[in-house]
Amino acid sequence: MSIEKKPEISLKQYNTFGLDVKTKALVEINSLFELKETLLHRTEENFMILGGGSNVLFTKDYAGLIIKNNIKGIEIVNETDSTVELKAYSGEGWNDLVHYCVNNNWGGIENLSLIPGTVGAAPMQNIGAYGVELEQVFVGLEALNLETLKLEYFDKSVCEFAYRESIFKRKLKGLYFIFSVNIVLQKKPKISAEYGDIEKILEKKNIKKENASIKDISDAVIEIRQSKLPNPAVLGNSGSFFKNPTISFEQFETLKQKFPDIKCYEQANGVKVPAAWLIEKSGWKGKRIGNTGSHATQALVLVNYGEAKGSEVFALANEIINDIFQKFGIKLEAEVNVI
Repeated sequence: MSIEKKPEISLKQYNTFGLDVKTKALVEINSLFELKETLLHRTEENFMILGGGSNVLFTKDYAGLIIKNNIKGIEIVNETDSTVELKAYSGEGWNDLVHYCVNNNWGGIENLSLIPGTVGAAPMQNIGAYGVELEQVFVGLEALNLETLKLEYFDKSVCEFAYRESIFKRKLKGLYFIFSVNIVLQKKPKISAEYGDIEKILEKKNIKKENASIKDISDAVIEIRQSKLPNPAVLGNSGSFFKNPTISFEQFETLKQKFPDIKCYEQANGVKVPAAWLIEKSGWKGKRIGNTGSHATQALVLVNYGEAKGSEVFALANEIINDIFQKFGIKLEAEVNVI
């Protein structure tokens, strides 16, 4: 089988920031066999497997091989009267999977509607939004060991999920390719409408929370996201650039004395402070520097106004991180993978 390798190609259409960087070579794969063949016969020392390109910031040209993952498909692997377990392949669009589940009235991931990227990226950072995280429906995944080229199974207990974290972002970073992900969904779903503006949207549509369907929840989340987040096809971005930091109860009480309007979400291990609030409070929301800036309606989103370089976006991110630390003593962390 011949797999086409494209030399010296721009990655502009392969990353949602729309950054015009080049890679030494690019290959698109549609099966696990093609991935193994590509890895076995590559001549480049460095390689990177890319999904939707929605969680990556290229600060320079990539001196290696980009492997674009196009392995798609959704299968039912187990079904009972109350649940259905699905296997989704890693190149499948995450929102396409959500749409498929909502259309079948299988509940569990409707609050994660319109999150960009692929299924394979979802467990890497335990994606979450509007009160729901992937780990709540996650069963396990199959991943290819990039050294042995053997497929291994990881159940939930070994994935070390935390807030926007997993074992694949830390200990096993760069060592495995996530091939497929299994999730379990509910046929008699219990909706989650308490987070964000979901209830307000439902009220506006004269839908009582107790009568809302998972499609109502999905539609509300989509409406909220579209009103706050810029479309990457129009304005390059990677969604939320920073994680929401968690600080100690003591630090929060100290900050509350100085900033009485500080926002928070209490947790067992401390207090989560919205990064967007910190950024807006510091005057960065809507601020443009050259070809990049913080978006006018969502401070968490850094954008490319058309000709930005990844290094510009990265420099802005570091300016914001340093400023927040000086003002609040809180160190922001990027969600985005910086290359």
